[in-house]
Amino acid sequence: MFAGLQELGVANGEDLKETLTNCTEPLKAIEQFQTENGVLLPSLQSALPFLDLHGTPRLEFHQSVFDELREKLLERVSAIASEGKVEERYKKLEDLLEKSFSLVKMPSIQPVVMCVMKHLPKVPEKKLKLVMADKDLYKACAVEVKRQIWQDNQALFGDEVSPLLKQYILEKENILFSSDISVLHNFFSPSPKTRRQGEVVQKLTQMIGKNVKLYDMVLQFLRTLFLRTRNVHYCTLRAELLMSLHDLDISEICTVDPCHKFTWCLDACIREKFVDNKRARELQGFLDGVKKGQEQVLGDLSMILCDPFAINTLALSTIRNLQELVGQDTLPRESPDLLLLLRMLSLGQGAWDMIDSQVFREPKMEPELITRFLPMLMSFVVEDHTFTVDQKLPSEEKGPIPYPSTIPEAFTKFLQENRIACEIGLYYVLHITKQRNKNAFLRLLPALIETFSDLAFSDIFLHLLTGNLTLLADEFALEEFCTSLFDGFFLTACSRKENVHRHVLRLLLHLHHKMAPTKLELLQKSLEPTKQTSEAVKDLYNQLNEKLELRKPSPAQVAETPSMDLPLPTVPTPASL
Repeated sequence: MFAGLQELGVANGEDLKETLTNCTEPLKAIEQFQTENGVLLPSLQSALPFLDLHGTPRLEFHQSVFDELREKLLERVSAIASEGKVEERYKKLEDLLEKSFSLVKMPSIQPVVMCVMKHLPKVPEKKLKLVMADKDLYKACAVEVKRQIWQDNQALFGDEVSPLLKQYILEKENILFSSDISVLHNFFSPSPKTRRQGEVVQKLTQMIGKNVKLYDMVLQFLRTLFLRTRNVHYCTLRAELLMSLHDLDISEICTVDPCHKFTWCLDACIREKFVDNKRARELQGFLDGVKKGQEQVLGDLSMILCDPFAINTLALSTIRNLQELVGQDTLPRESPDLLLLLRMLSLGQGAWDMIDSQVFREPKMEPELITRFLPMLMSFVVEDHTFTVDQKLPSEEKGPIPYPSTIPEAFTKFLQENRIACEIGLYYVLHITKQRNKNAFLRLLPALIETFSDLAFSDIFLHLLTGNLTLLADEFALEEFCTSLFDGFFLTACSRKENVHRHVLRLLLHLHHKMAPTKLELLQKSLEPTKQTSEAVKDLYNQLNEKLELRKPSPAQVAETPSMDLPLPTVPTPASL
C-alpha cells in the first residue's frame, strides 16, 4: 500500500510503527508525526480543531484533500501533454515519470503514474519491462502503453487478440444458426457500417490505434487462421477492420494499406448489394493497376473478395446481369460488366489457394464457364418466362407446354467441377426460391446433391435457402414437395454433415405446423440424434419434439352416457274420480 514512499524520503506506516515502538510517550510521538507529515499550511493548523468539534476524523479530511490534489494533478498532466513544444512537453512528462514511477504500485498514486505513461509516445523500455512483468500493473495500464509493449511482443499481443477472434467467429456462426428464419432479416441484412460497430471490431480498432506494426500483426493472424481453418469469416474481419480504421480517419494505416481504396469502393457496393457500372470501372482500375513486382497485393485483394458479404454482392449482381442480358438478347461473353464480376468472383474464390501457394497471380477463367454454363443458365430463365406467359394465356390459346422436369447433364457437371459455376448456380437457386418458383426449384434441386466442395451444404447457403423456403410455406403440406426437399436433398447429407442436421431442424421448428403429421413422424425418426451428436442438435431436436407434442390432440375421453330410461314409479289409479 505504501510501496515506494521511502525511496522518495516520505514517511510511511512502517516509520510510524517504528517510532511508536521505540518511544516513551506515544501521544507526543503521534502528534510530532502528524506535524511533520501533515499538510504544511500554517493557516490550516488553527482550522483543524473545528473539524474535531464536528466529529470529522482527520483521515477523512486528509483523504478528501488527497483525492482533490490527485484530480488536479491528473488534469495538469493532461494539460502538459497538449501544450507547448513537443520536445519540451515530453521532457516534462519524462521527468515526472522518473520521479513518480517508484509509486506505481501504490493504489492511490497509480492513476497519476499511468496517466503520465499514457501521454508519453515512447515510455522508457526499462519501465515497460517492469510493467509487463507485473500482471496487475499490465492490467491497469492504458491501451496506449500496452500498444508500446505489444509492438515488440507478438506472442503477448496474440494472447490478447485470440479470444476476440474466437468470439467473432462464434458470433457469425450463431447468426447462421439463429432460430429466427426470415427472408427479410438474414445473415447479410446488416449494413457494413452497422457490422463495424460490433464489439470485436471496435476493440481491435482501439487496440491497434494508429500503430501500423500492430495492424500488420492482426492481418498476419487473420491470414494464418484463414489458412489453418479455411473459415471465410476471417476474410470478413479483415475488410471490416480496415473500414473501421477508415471511419476514424486513421490515415497512418489507410494510406499504407494497398487494399484501402479497393475495399472502400467494394464496401459501397456491399451496402447497395449491387455493383453498378461506375463502381465496376473503379474496381477494374484497381485490379488492372497492380504493377509488376507488387503482385503480392493480390493475396490481400483476394482475401477481401473472399469475404462472404463480397461474394454475396458479386453473385447477386451476376444473376441480375444475366437477367438483363436475356432481355437484351446478348451473350455473356459480350458483357464487360459480367466478365469483371466473374473475374472478381474467381479471385475471391481462389484466395485460400493463392495465400497457401504464395503464387500471386489471378486464377485463369475457364472459357466454358462463359460460353456454355452461363448461356445454359440464361436458357433456364427463358424457359421459366415462357412457361409463366403460357400459363397466363386463355385456355384455348395455351400451347401444350409442360414444365421441363429434367436438367442438362452438363449443368450438374459444372456444379460439381467448377467453383464459380457452382456459386452462381446456387445463387440462381436462391433467386428462384425467393421468386416462389416451385417448379424451377424442384427441377434444379437434384443437381445440388453433389456440388463443388459440398457448397450446397455450406452454412451460408443453407441459412439463405431455409429463409427463402419460408416463402413456399404452403407447399410443405404437399407430400411430393416434402419428399423432394427432405428425402431427395437434406437427408442425403444429414448423417455425414451435422450442420445440415441443424439447419433441417431449424426449418422444421419454423414450418412444422404446415406439414402433414405422417411426414413429420417419418422425419422425426430420420432426424433422431445419436450418442455422438452435439448438444446443439439434441437441443433443437428436443425443442421440435416439445412443439409436436403440443400439437397432438388430447385423447378423447369417451365416457359412458348414463341411461335415460329410468323406471317410473307405479301410480295407483284412483277408484273413483
